[in-house]
Amino acid sequence: MSTVTLSAVTLAAPAAESRPTDPNRLVRFAVQADADPGTLPRVLELFAKRGLVPLSLNSRLLGDELTVEVEMTGMVAAESNHVGNCLRQIPMVLAVAVTERTLPLDLPAAAE
Repeated sequence: MSTVTLSAVTLAAPAAESRPTDPNRLVRFAVQADADPGTLPRVLELFAKRGLVPLSLNSRLLGDELTVEVEMTGMVAAESNHVGNCLRQIPMVLAVAVTERTLPLDLPAAAE
């Protein structure tokens, strides 16, 4: 008869719980890209893998160009700058604009 010893493994907190946040900061990502079936999932992947759910998402197809607008609350400047740079690296992306504004302190971010 053999004996099996199991050891406990400590896991890091999920990304959404361990990242810094700024609840009063609203960031808008405007992406212009080629109309390709892989564009939208690639754009959304950058938010999903950080555990983020967009406050607003709009996609519009005009001819052979796809425009995607994503509004996100809670991202700090370093994170939104990084995501903007990652969006620019997607092969079918033509242009990315990242804008931000501060939400009023008495307005919950999700109520926008």
